[in-house]
Formats: sequence, structure tokens, C-alpha cells
Amino acid sequence: MDKLKGRLIPGRYFHIVFSVPHLLNQLFYINQNLCYKLLFDASSQALKNAGRNPQFLGAETGAVAVLHTWGQTLSYQPHIHILVPAGGLSEDGMEWIQAAKKFFVPVKALSAMFRGILIRLISEQLDKNAIRLPDEFPDFTALKKRLYEKNWNVYSKKALTGINSVLDYLGRYTHRVAISNNRITNVENVKVTFRYKNYHKRGIQQVMTISCTEFTRRFMMHVLPKGFYKIRYYGILATANINTKRQQAIALIGKSILLPRLEGLNAYEVYRILRGKDPARCPKCKQGIMVRYSMEAAPG
Repeated sequence: MDKLKGRLIPGRYFHIVFSVPHLLNQLFYINQNLCYKLLFDASSQALKNAGRNPQFLGAETGAVAVLHTWGQTLSYQPHIHILVPAGGLSEDGMEWIQAAKKFFVPVKALSAMFRGILIRLISEQLDKNAIRLPDEFPDFTALKKRLYEKNWNVYSKKALTGINSVLDYLGRYTHRVAISNNRITNVENVKVTFRYKNYHKRGIQQVMTISCTEFTRRFMMHVLPKGFYKIRYYGILATANINTKRQQAIALIGKSILLPRLEGLNAYEVYRILRGKDPARCPKCKQGIMVRYSMEAAPG
């Protein structure tokens, strides 16, 4: 979270969730590495196109995107949480254009853009034989037809105000796994019982009990491919724009932003600050400093 301070800009943020329909779940699971990348590409491109459209914002905005693959019951539901600044840089980079209070683009329009872009990207990869289709769809034509018949789900949550609230909110999404220990209420008789929110019933808390084997199967579905980056930055928040467009946006907004307090420190120094104690301090006398000692370097 401290590191993220160096990537954001001050002001309000919108929280947008891009989800794929269940029809694509099997396709995504057997092509995880590539399909997750396409999901990032499609959602960021849809936001970029919507932001630059003069009918909506007419400016270049940015985004912090986090991939999740699970639902409350550990079901497989690939989706991306995106935080978008409530505004963007004008085409000449000389003005900060503020977005409307709710969102700068109607969610239905954004959903249609997202659907069209993702289907096109999948189709392009199929033409290159880079994606394997599920057995139930011998060709993409039938699947594509069914995908266009459905309304895709892009969800816009209320805006967040201030860097601290944004960081606090991001902390709930960036480094989570499919289920936390405090949701598991019992492990007994080769069964696991855990709590979950039933969003079909207004988010009320319910309890589910499944076998340990089924619990393990569900949990393992959400282990990402090796080396896959589940947090990505786009637009004015992209790495290439940290010292250019992002700095220009901060100057135009006219608000100060806190610098990361841990930036540039080594692991030892970070540990000492976060834990409030020196890991090298002797645990017995509380005075001396422990040092690494090599027998090979010992005299004699």
C-alpha cells in the first residue's frame, strides 16, 4: 500500500468491476495465461476509448487494475477490479477535465465496448491458434453468437474520495487470496465449513459445508499462472507516465500528495520501521547488535 502512494494522484476515484459471462469460464480456465491478459487488455481499452470519447469525458484517464478469479463460494468467476481517477488530462495535456459525480460514461455503453473488444481479441488469438476452445464449442461461431446475445456485466460502485480511502480500499483487493482464515469456521470429519455473502439475497451471511477434497479443488482453481502479474497500471498511472503525465495531472489538480515513506529502503530498514523494533538487536541483553559471522573468515 505504501508503494501505491507513489502511483496515484489526489482526488476522487471510481471503482469499476469487469466480469466475463459464465459461457467463457471454461475457455478462460484452459487458457489462463493468455485469457487473463486479454481480460486486462479489453477492460483497459474499453476505459481508454470511453474516456477519450468527447461525448463522455474527452480526456486521457488512468487506472489501477487487479485480477480476481473467485466468487464468495470459491467458484470460478474471472473479473477485474479497476480504480479510475474521476477525471483526465485534455488532449494537449494543459487541462485537468473533471468527471461527473457518478461516472464519466454510462455503464451499459461501457459494457458493450468491453464485450466487443474482448470477443475481437479472443477471435484474433483463435486465428493464430494460440487459444484452445472447450470441447462443447468445436468452433467459435456458435460461442460468439451466444456471447453477443447476452448483456455483459460491468458494475460501477460509488466513488472514493482521498488517497487514504483509496489505499484502504485497494488493500482489500490487491493481496487477497480466494478465502481468508477468518471465514473458515470449522474443519471436521473431512469437511470444511465457511461463511460467505449471498449477493442474490442482498449480501446476507450464510454458511456452506463441503468436503475437504472439493474445498481444495475450488481453492486451487485460483492459483495464478507462474509469474503472472495480477496488478497492472494504465494511462496516466502507467509506469512510463509516472514522471510525465502523472506529474502534470497532480500539478493541474493543485493538491499535494504524500510520498511513500518506505521507497528506496532495503528489506532490513522496512522491517525495522513496520515492526517497530530492530531485528538485529540481541534478544537477551537488548543492547548488542548481532552480526553475521562466517567460520571461513575466522582468523587462524
